Amino acid sequence: MQQLGQGGLPAQRETLQTEGNRRSSVAMSVSPPPNPPFAAALITLATVFIAATTLLAKALGTEALGPALHPLQISHGRFLFAFVAISTAVAILRFRLQRPEWRLHIGRTSCGWLGITLMFASVTYIPLADATAIAFLNPVFGMLLAIPLLGEQVGRWRWGAAGIALIGAMILLRPTPDSFQPAALLALAAAAIMGLELIFIKKLAGRERPLQVLWFNNALGMMIATAAVLPVWHMPTALQWGALAALGTLMACAQACFVNGMARADASFVAPFSYATLIFATLYDFFGFGAIPDWITLIGAVIILSGAAILAWREGRQRPVKQAALKP
Repeated sequence: MQQLGQGGLPAQRETLQTEGNRRSSVAMSVSPPPNPPFAAALITLATVFIAATTLLAKALGTEALGPALHPLQISHGRFLFAFVAISTAVAILRFRLQRPEWRLHIGRTSCGWLGITLMFASVTYIPLADATAIAFLNPVFGMLLAIPLLGEQVGRWRWGAAGIALIGAMILLRPTPDSFQPAALLALAAAAIMGLELIFIKKLAGRERPLQVLWFNNALGMMIATAAVLPVWHMPTALQWGALAALGTLMACAQACFVNGMARADASFVAPFSYATLIFATLYDFFGFGAIPDWITLIGAVIILSGAAILAWREGRQRPVKQAALKP
């Protein structure tokens, strides 16, 4: 027989603990009311900012704004100025930081820093449209990694979506001796690592408030990026300092828009709007560097986006089923 403690019957204690945890969770994260049109606008605005950061990274990594900066220095500027922007918001809002899940934050930020560094390196050598399209593979890699790391089961639809997206990536890699783009492998590696970052984000979801997650992400990212950049750092020009500040600030704005957009609508609804990043990246690359996407880029991008869209649609169909199964 189970012994009774000060809390009464074991079942009562468990009920009280569950209720207390639920109330604590609700108090920690108050979700805004659903607003799908506003959510779509926020996600679209986030894509404008994200595409702009890749354009700035390309300008900084080439000689468009002065001597080319190392990708490590570009990612350092991204985290440094994003941290400044988010810290300013925390101070203005008088936001109180709670005790964080350190292991999850460190894992998530390490993957995010490495992924964004590889992404910035890739856009120096290949068109923004190619790099952006390949980056859309990160949910596919996240799905694949969730099998061993989260114990998730993958059905035929999700496997099919992953296969379609990977075929598009192979097309963008141009695997022929005359047209193969080795630098595209950097974007592919970035997508894989950011897919691993999604695993940590899933584990963090619901445990901490979004602003706290953003603050710790950029604080830890700034520390990692600072340690990594020291061997290659050199003084940027005034124009490059301005571009680095704009890059970090735009990334902070993109994160804020994305988090708030996701909080106001289902992920399956907002996911297609995130694909606008490819449109804006292509436009920025054309007006900034005169790059015109060829038919291989267009075909590969359409195939990757088709696979990602099927995956988002399937996730949207599966989520209500899972939630219904969890109800008592």
